[in-house]
Amino acid sequence: MNDIFKQVKTPVLITVSVVLSLIVVTKIFGPIPFSVTSTVTSNADLFTVEGTGEATGTPDKASFVVGVTKTASTVEQAQNDTNKAVNAIISSLKKLGISDKDIKSTDYNVNPNIDYSDGKQSTTGYTVSTNITVTLKDANKANQALDTATGSGANVITGVNFTLNDDEKEKLEDKARMTAIKNAKAKAQKIAGQAGIKLGKIVSISFGQNTPGPIMYDKMTAQNAQDRISEPTQLQPGENKVSITVYLSYETL
Repeated sequence: MNDIFKQVKTPVLITVSVVLSLIVVTKIFGPIPFSVTSTVTSNADLFTVEGTGEATGTPDKASFVVGVTKTASTVEQAQNDTNKAVNAIISSLKKLGISDKDIKSTDYNVNPNIDYSDGKQSTTGYTVSTNITVTLKDANKANQALDTATGSGANVITGVNFTLNDDEKEKLEDKARMTAIKNAKAKAQKIAGQAGIKLGKIVSISFGQNTPGPIMYDKMTAQNAQDRISEPTQLQPGENKVSITVYLSYETL
């Protein structure tokens, strides 16, 4: 029993002695300085390259605006002539399978025709005009729809747009983006090798996109539109191109 007491007593006495010694030193010399040094390293030297990717696709949607302009001696007659033509155009377009929601009438205007000759002002008649916006889910129907509209009374065509549907546009963007990334990585390895730079991981990526607007055709006058009745329209949708630029930033080792 005495041996066990001696084994426990010795460490306790040592610990108490150390604590008392620290207290005495602190009283005489003040607090013992203590610090922890923390070092944060960062690599601010970045190697940045850019790559470009493109993808093209054939537009599968189309839209156009046809107009009707009628002139008569009275407002009522000009309106009746215009409405008759509009109804004929809409009816003929529906026969092509174009739904009501894709045919929209806009910009209905009534204007007097004023004659200022001989220093006098007189009304010689009235002009009524309106536009019909047509959206086609199938771009292949564009030529037929235009001929149908002009053949039914449209005497102005303000333009034809060929575009991509949202799903196809997204596919082209993905394809162009992948090509741009591949191009940027290849360029980074080539330039770094030539410059004797060792690249680490990619720490930043950003994109710039250039998506051209729809393919548009010039406005056709009333005479141009009437000429289409005897000569079939031959508009080609061509191709839409999506271009994406990617910027990659690498750590340098």
